Amino acid sequence: MKQSKKGRVTLQQVAKHAGVSTSTASLIVRNNPRISDATRKKVLKSMQELGYVYDRVAANLRSQSSDTVGIIITDISNTFFSEFLIGVHDALDEVGYTVLLGTTFDSVTKQDHLLSTMLEHRVGGLILCPVSESTQETVDRLNEIDTPMVLAVRELPGVNSDYVGINYPEGARIAVDHLIEKGHKRIALLGGIRESSTWIERMEGYRKALSSAGLEVDESLMIDSAPTREGGLEAVLKVLENPEPPTAIFCFSDLIAFGVMQGLRMKGFTPGKDMDIVGFDNVPVAEIYHPPLTTISSFPRRTGKEAANLLYQQMEKIKREQQRIILTPELIVRESS
Repeated sequence: MKQSKKGRVTLQQVAKHAGVSTSTASLIVRNNPRISDATRKKVLKSMQELGYVYDRVAANLRSQSSDTVGIIITDISNTFFSEFLIGVHDALDEVGYTVLLGTTFDSVTKQDHLLSTMLEHRVGGLILCPVSESTQETVDRLNEIDTPMVLAVRELPGVNSDYVGINYPEGARIAVDHLIEKGHKRIALLGGIRESSTWIERMEGYRKALSSAGLEVDESLMIDSAPTREGGLEAVLKVLENPEPPTAIFCFSDLIAFGVMQGLRMKGFTPGKDMDIVGFDNVPVAEIYHPPLTTISSFPRRTGKEAANLLYQQMEKIKREQQRIILTPELIVRESS
């Protein structure tokens, strides 16, 4: 006679075998760091001996929660977001969460699709860097989501969510003040998408610095572009056509600055000598670029870690008020200015 198949080993059986509570065994299969190494080893040994296999999907359905986190960013090729993701992973790895990554390429349509996909897969939480052209419809949709969520990098007014970002107006003011102190009076603001909150806030700081120094704001020196190296190249070539070109440039980001310096060389200028350049973000390559880039540190890795910590608190139902964390920028002076 054919033997019947052995039934699936349950977590309760594992807990009994290891001499611990079922809740302790559950924490261990979810890689919770609060369990001692000795207890963890004992339970893992029981799992191996009994042939236990963790059914993650079933566990998520039972608890209506998940230890998987969805991260949605705008551009995976941007080094800023690479650093941001390292910060997110550093924090979430400590608490045993798994990360799913999606990239919108700054498209509202792709953002909507990724949000739907991640919610359909029952992620336990979301960290969203909104696209620049997010609309009121986006705000309304995000407010309808009952999954724990944190906005990062770009803020969306009206969204009922935690937020982590940098003081962009202050960072821009510091950057432009630095150029003014070097004697510049015609300072361009190049790159970035004009509709985005991060561009608007940088523009505010740029205007404030010029106004405080008694300098006129020349709209022809403010040129937006895609937030890419190519966008920076296009923007600087355009501003150099100005009858009164700038003597210094404040760039929306370091990535823009790299394109700007490429364009200056194409036109026979030496960045840092013929024209001073300041970027924004302080990505790792800025320090070793030629010339090394003066920039505003926006602490992308710390931003990612803060966002992950806020999301963890929501997912673990740690009671607190909604939080808005704004990091203080820092000027890093190098050879480009």
